Amino acid sequence: MKHRIPFNRSPEPGNSNSPPPRKNTLFWRLFANYFLLILIPVIVASVLAQVLVVRIIEKDAERFNQVMMNRFSEQTDKELQSLKTSMINILSTSRLRSVLRVPMSSSPDEQLLPELLHSLREQLQQLESEALVEKAYYYFVHQDLMIDAETYTNKQYYFQSRYPLNSNRRHQLEAELSGKKMMDFMQSSTSLTASMSYPFNTASPEVYLLVEVKSDKLEEQIHMPERWVTGTAIVDESANVITQHGLKPDDELALQQRIRTDGFGSGFTISDKTGVSFMASGFNESWHYISMIDVGTLMKPVYITRWICWLFLLFFLVVGALTSYYLSRRLYLPIREIKDELKLHHVPKGEAGHEGNEFDLIKRYSQFIMTENKELFQMVNGMLPVMQEQFLTKILLGQYRDALSIQFYAKEIEFAYIHKAARTVLCISFHYDRSFYDGASESTKTFLLTELKDKIHRLAPGMVWICQTRPDLTACIVEHGHITEVKGYPEKLAEQIRHILLEYIPFYKATIGIGRTVHVVEELHYSYDHACAMLTYRGLHSPVEICGSQPSRELQQWDSFLAVQEVQRIVNQYKTREFDKLLQSVLSLLEEGKTKDASAIQMKYLLADVLNTWIRAVESERNELNVPYYSSLFERMNRCMTWDELTQCFKDIHGFLFRKPASTSRSQQFSEIVKYIHEHYDQELSIEHFAGMLNMSIGHFSRTFKEVVGEKYVEYIAKYRLMKAKQLLLETDMKIDDIAEKVGYWGRNSLIRAFRRYEGITPAKYRSLHH
Repeated sequence: MKHRIPFNRSPEPGNSNSPPPRKNTLFWRLFANYFLLILIPVIVASVLAQVLVVRIIEKDAERFNQVMMNRFSEQTDKELQSLKTSMINILSTSRLRSVLRVPMSSSPDEQLLPELLHSLREQLQQLESEALVEKAYYYFVHQDLMIDAETYTNKQYYFQSRYPLNSNRRHQLEAELSGKKMMDFMQSSTSLTASMSYPFNTASPEVYLLVEVKSDKLEEQIHMPERWVTGTAIVDESANVITQHGLKPDDELALQQRIRTDGFGSGFTISDKTGVSFMASGFNESWHYISMIDVGTLMKPVYITRWICWLFLLFFLVVGALTSYYLSRRLYLPIREIKDELKLHHVPKGEAGHEGNEFDLIKRYSQFIMTENKELFQMVNGMLPVMQEQFLTKILLGQYRDALSIQFYAKEIEFAYIHKAARTVLCISFHYDRSFYDGASESTKTFLLTELKDKIHRLAPGMVWICQTRPDLTACIVEHGHITEVKGYPEKLAEQIRHILLEYIPFYKATIGIGRTVHVVEELHYSYDHACAMLTYRGLHSPVEICGSQPSRELQQWDSFLAVQEVQRIVNQYKTREFDKLLQSVLSLLEEGKTKDASAIQMKYLLADVLNTWIRAVESERNELNVPYYSSLFERMNRCMTWDELTQCFKDIHGFLFRKPASTSRSQQFSEIVKYIHEHYDQELSIEHFAGMLNMSIGHFSRTFKEVVGEKYVEYIAKYRLMKAKQLLLETDMKIDDIAEKVGYWGRNSLIRAFRRYEGITPAKYRSLHH
């Protein structure tokens, strides 16, 4: 609670509003400070303007021109760098490697897969949407193939019909396309072409990405609208003009002659009232930005400034003292009143005897208050977002159901809302990929969820509240109007959220349930309950599905459990070793469910019963219950979110459970596992997978692996991966991130930790020492 301190001090004898003697107050110090602050800069500026204005005009011209050149050069470098980044990204993410692996014949249409070429064309179309790009196409060095945004064909037809070039120009182009290129520029009389080779780190590339730059857009980038600038240009180290804006032919010839004579040594020169400024390009070391300015235009304001300085000096000499006196008195009186009030009521212990003026006393007391309350303020301020999210969670769970309590608690936590408004709750249920979820750190999971929430907030700023009601369930409260419902808006927003969630498919899949719309805050729990109920209508056709407030899928009226006859039939088929029929019956169930568009929950109930029957049939003969492995089978089935995943899941489970017994010895079995590790060390190597193959528990498998191989399973894989990583570090110039991915680690941090554990140093240090 805040308490107001009464202002009731007793007047001291002789106290008045007039300032005390000079030696006892801040008044004259403030007066002197104001007087100096006002007059000294004016005097110095006037003297400098009178004495040095002519001497510094060239420096001013250079400075002004340098600022403008910095601006347009940075913008131009940024655009060109953006184009280079786009080219690198397209080459990095393209399917060129797949195209290069396909054998070529005389006709590309007969050999190349259409989807590969279509993907490359789509990327070129995306690149041509860049502001600087006129045209983009691929040139294959060792194959008779050209690809642009519209078609793909052989080189002869392309340079004759699609992109006509005479024989000399074509030979020149092909001659220049050799060696490694990282956005090198090729200039002709009519165009400027950027080239980039692929693969990147080879002297004998197989493909070149060629991009023609729009000359008019490049001219606009270097245009300087200031009236003192007569023209701008970009030149290379041979004084060839790459592009220019505003230069006359005579100016261009004079500029080239000056560069060939004096070079680029001087950054700024002036002759005959014309200034020339050079600036090296941050994008291309052989390029320079050039601007020509009219110095006479810059000097005109100087003469006006000279007279203005005299007038200002005279004006401030007359009124400076009066202004300083007024400001000092106005500032001093409130300070004095505050000081007197603090002396009576709020002087901290140990401060009463300190000497000093009024300002020193106020400063010491302010520091005391700030120190005392800073920690409390930070704690309360940091807790507000968490408290607001918990408040929303309680509303959705129905703990706050009356308007008065909601209004009271919202005011306490500074949560602003409109009581009557149309709102709809969207529930997002996450289905995590176990391989990612188990291996990722808590910070990674939190970052992904925070990033997702931020993207959802940006879809409708100020109209979406987000809270976490369960670890795997996020609720989005969407406000879309007052009283009158905006039809279709929740569905539209849910579709936008679905597109965002599709980007996170490698990490988790999701279901979006849309609740019914309510018009007051205290009824939000009805919308939330309805949205949660809609999640049960999820199907198996998409990794991210929307279940609307009016479900399009009716829950099938069928038995989600196997009949006794079906269970007995499976057992009999197992005993007669009709394993193919076991798989075929499951595939038939899946096909039937897919035809009827069954919901995921009903289908998994039925398949869980099938899987349980399979396991019971297998264990009736083996009598070695591998509970962790069988549990992982159910977990894998529950993680399946599409028909294809369920089908592949049961095919794999069928192969594991009903495989023929191996006739090889245990050492041969583990030799095959070691061989598999050597061939697939860059993939996920789950110990549960191998233990299940040998029908062992994880602990039994681990002990047997150490007995046969001589090392623990985890350490053997780690050391083998490190051996491959060290080869790549010494034999290639790949980045640490790429090496980590290539040898099977999630990222560079995992590789660095493993290196430090077994080698005692980081990968970068290992590379530098052995090089």
